[in-house]
Amino acid sequence: MYKLKKKSTLADIAGRMDENFTSKLSPAVDYGAGLYLVVVAVLSVLGNAAVIFTAARRQKFLKAPELLTVNLAVTDIGMALSMFSVASIVTLAVMGLVRYLVTGSRPKSGNKFQRRTIAIFIVLIWLYAFTWAIFPLLGWGGYGPEPYGMACSVDWAGYQRSFNSSTFIMALAIFCTIIPCMVLVFSYSGIAWKLHKAYQSIQNINHLPNYGTVEKKVTLMAILISSGFIVSWTPYVAISLWTMFHTEGKDSVTPIVSLLPCLFAKSSTAYNPFIYYVFRKSFQRELRHLRCLCCGPQPGLTTMEEDEAQWRISVGGKSLKGDSNAVLPLMDSNASKVSDVKNDAAK
Repeated sequence: MYKLKKKSTLADIAGRMDENFTSKLSPAVDYGAGLYLVVVAVLSVLGNAAVIFTAARRQKFLKAPELLTVNLAVTDIGMALSMFSVASIVTLAVMGLVRYLVTGSRPKSGNKFQRRTIAIFIVLIWLYAFTWAIFPLLGWGGYGPEPYGMACSVDWAGYQRSFNSSTFIMALAIFCTIIPCMVLVFSYSGIAWKLHKAYQSIQNINHLPNYGTVEKKVTLMAILISSGFIVSWTPYVAISLWTMFHTEGKDSVTPIVSLLPCLFAKSSTAYNPFIYYVFRKSFQRELRHLRCLCCGPQPGLTTMEEDEAQWRISVGGKSLKGDSNAVLPLMDSNASKVSDVKNDAAK
């Protein structure tokens, strides 16, 4: 009798799991969503693999904070897992904070980040992300199916069912969304202010005609990289918050409505390489080298030498001493050189 009851209980659990993880969408929508995710996955893997390959090719010249860009590419490739999305937003927050501290600082002011320091940051990022991903498996909070039934995520609907789930979701929202976003807003607002003040102090110097363009380029790229992630995930966060308080009845989210924000959020893994390509000429050259590997090494200047030559041209032929820190991923340390330009201009 006990064995029959036990088998019946297991069968009921399995039946409920099958029901919960069964697609609630039409076959046409299922295939369309699957095709979209395949396209995003291919673009994400190819684009971010190219970023990693580029960093590997120029690892001798790779500045310490650029390791965070490589880490961001890794998190984008693995975005299908919960841990990677947390690692991604925390990486963006650390990148913003590092750039804020580096921007406008003098090369010898001691405000530097060595590779060892950045490596420690990266290890801490992954430990932080792993901790939040493992909590539901240890009993705090839980995972459950999305409303459309095709994927698994945090059990948002459990917010009203138990104190355990509600405290986990609140803590997750605060420590993995709100605080990183506040760090990003603070960091990039500070960067924009520093660059604005630096530009004001040297805007009348004749041998820096292109500095305004450099300032806009640096600021725009920083905003696109970091805010793009937040914009992509905001609809999903909004739907998740709605699901927390409207699990049943006419106000509950329909499967198709819950699907669209998820698909939009996944696009955040694919566009960073395109931003690098548009804003960074050396990244374009490295991709051309990647296509022409079978043709042997390219003649002429190396990537780093070309970057230095282009920077000298952009500031009127004046040779500048480079900083050991990069404030933008896969870009020249333009913002770090602001203080150098100011110091040279003042002499």
